[in-house]
Parts: sequence; C-alpha cells; structure tokens
Amino acid sequence: MPRRRRDEDEDTVHNRLAVLRADRGMSRAELATALGVHYQTVGYLERGEYSPSLALALRAARVFDLPVEAVFALEPFVSLSAQVYGPGAVPGSRTTEEQR
Repeated sequence: MPRRRRDEDEDTVHNRLAVLRADRGMSRAELATALGVHYQTVGYLERGEYSPSLALALRAARVFDLPVEAVFALEPFVSLSAQVYGPGAVPGSRTTEEQR
C-alpha cells in the first residue's frame, strides 16, 4: 500500500507558527526556549512534519497570547493576502468556504 504524503493525511495539524513568530520578531531558538523544546522541533512544527501534543499546542498559544485555534487547525488557514485582498486577488488561494 503506498504511503500517503503527510499533507494528505486527514490528521494533519496546520499552524501559523512561522507567521506568528515572524510577526513577533522571534527566532526559532527563542520560540523553542519559550516552549521548552529543541529549536529543530519548531522547524518540524512549522513545516507540518510534526503534529504537536495538546500540551505543546496550548503552550504555543500561550506564548502568542492567542486561542489555540488561532495557532493550530485541522484545515489549512486562509492566507493573509487572501484575507486582506480577497480570495480572487491571490491566484490559487481558497476561501474558508472552499476549504470545507
């Protein structure tokens, strides 16, 4: 049986860690320290190669002072460009309705 790609897995946890980290001017090492994990773990999380435990997801949400669902989701997040300029303004972007 062929192995499914990670991004095709229905249990994939999507996140906004890279965007939030950049917005706050944090390095991966600084976020890792705040989360109590190795900096490579932050890279794995940001690339979607690793799904966080519930405790780690809650700690990440606390670092950014956001609800956990603003940081992690089971469906891909709408891009910031699509949110600001509308889904038609960004080629290939999807609306929240299209994602469901």
